[in-house]
Amino acid sequence: MKSKIISESGTSGEIDMPEFFSMLIREDIAQKFYESQKQIQPYAPFIMAGKQHSASGILSHSRRLWKTAYGKGISRVPRKIFWRRGDHFYWQGAEVSGTRGGRKPHPPKVLGFQTKKKINKKEAVIALQSVMAATARLDILKKRYSSAESWKLELPLVIKSDLLKLKTKQFFEILKNNLNSAWESVLQKKEVRAGKGKMRNRKYKKSAGLLLIIGKDEKANFSGIDVRKIDEIEMADLWPMGRLTIYSEQAVKELKQIGENKK
Repeated sequence: MKSKIISESGTSGEIDMPEFFSMLIREDIAQKFYESQKQIQPYAPFIMAGKQHSASGILSHSRRLWKTAYGKGISRVPRKIFWRRGDHFYWQGAEVSGTRGGRKPHPPKVLGFQTKKKINKKEAVIALQSVMAATARLDILKKRYSSAESWKLELPLVIKSDLLKLKTKQFFEILKNNLNSAWESVLQKKEVRAGKGKMRNRKYKKSAGLLLIIGKDEKANFSGIDVRKIDEIEMADLWPMGRLTIYSEQAVKELKQIGENKK
């Protein structure tokens, strides 16, 4: 697969893309790898929740013992004493899950959140290759972007590394001239969320915008888009599949070197 290189003057030649851009896209393996990379904030109740009371242990049903429940017709659950008259007690069940104010029977445990899903190394490579190859498929981009029906792009998008040295305004002008109708999805948009989410610490929602992938030693600082180095890419950056992505010329060369070393 070949791709045109976007430059200041328009296009300047072509570049051969890595072989995996033409491979079969395995969305099932990519989904599996994405799930294994998820990090969920652990939560659990207070360790003493439902146990902070003066209830005694399991009651004895032996005969002729002090505080025995023999002959009372009650079960042997932990109980707390409200009053007594001689050897007659008024108890109320406590602590166990079936009682008022008792503990939860099976609360979530922090250790359960610390276990990570495993995935084979070869599957992880196939997953990352699949999400990158999806950036070169317009039919997959149309599933993610509702406005992609009118896009006329030659994917994958590659820019000359010299453009990274330009100022933000100049860089975006070149992108606007080359991306045409896709320009509306380039910049990240932030807006107030509709509904009750505003009261739950997520007042704003933001679109993903464009992803710019650069080489290991390259530098780029453009506000309004995401910039990732080739060795810093994570599955979350490219998921769901079909994100609008631009590669620098140096990033493509490094991707080809990685593929050759794998062989």
